Amino acid sequence: PAFGLFIFTIARDPLRIIILIAGAFFWLVSLLLSSLIWFIAVKASDPQDERLQKGLLIFGVMFSVLLQEAFRFLYYKLLRKAIEGLVALSEDGCSPISIQQMAYVAGVGFGLMSGAFSMINLLADALGPGTVGIHGDSQLYFLTSAFMTMVLIFLHTFWGILFFHGCEHRRWWEIVAVVIMHLTVSGLSFCNPLYVGSLVPSYLLMAAAAAWAYLLSGGSAQNLRRFLLCKC
Repeated sequence: PAFGLFIFTIARDPLRIIILIAGAFFWLVSLLLSSLIWFIAVKASDPQDERLQKGLLIFGVMFSVLLQEAFRFLYYKLLRKAIEGLVALSEDGCSPISIQQMAYVAGVGFGLMSGAFSMINLLADALGPGTVGIHGDSQLYFLTSAFMTMVLIFLHTFWGILFFHGCEHRRWWEIVAVVIMHLTVSGLSFCNPLYVGSLVPSYLLMAAAAAWAYLLSGGSAQNLRRFLLCKC
């Protein structure tokens, strides 16, 4: 369902495709830089010190989150300049795409690239060697990983809307909220293999972020309430 966001809402518009690809590229660069720093830290430390290696892993995850959000901010600045250029080139003085639409497409770009990398790692593990759960571990690894990938794609989409709205209206607490939610979801991954401890809170955060993004995008609180209560 998450990858359907591209097919049904973006694929028919060339400008949206360009914005999505650029957003995916920004996320990829942030991952590359954070991976490089983590790799250097691991190589410069004692590989026999398990406590230190675990600390470096936690540091790597947290640093990666902060770097992703920093690149999201840089991408917002770039798109803001792009809107000014589009307005200058248009005949009617209007941009062909709004900042709200850019926020959505940029969020999908971040999410799809994040999901693609998650699926690549998952498929690499599926090649073996070994069998999932052979030593008494949970056999739901692939299923829960797929659900976690989906929730991250949706979360990046909603975070993009919230983050851009905060930048546009200088509501910095919205940006801080996005960073905190991102750190929380990433930190929950350390609860695995207790998958309930990571999946359930992540989906609750996704529902809250979805409702928040809907309201900031111009949605009605009354319509949201009717939807939650399953009223026509």
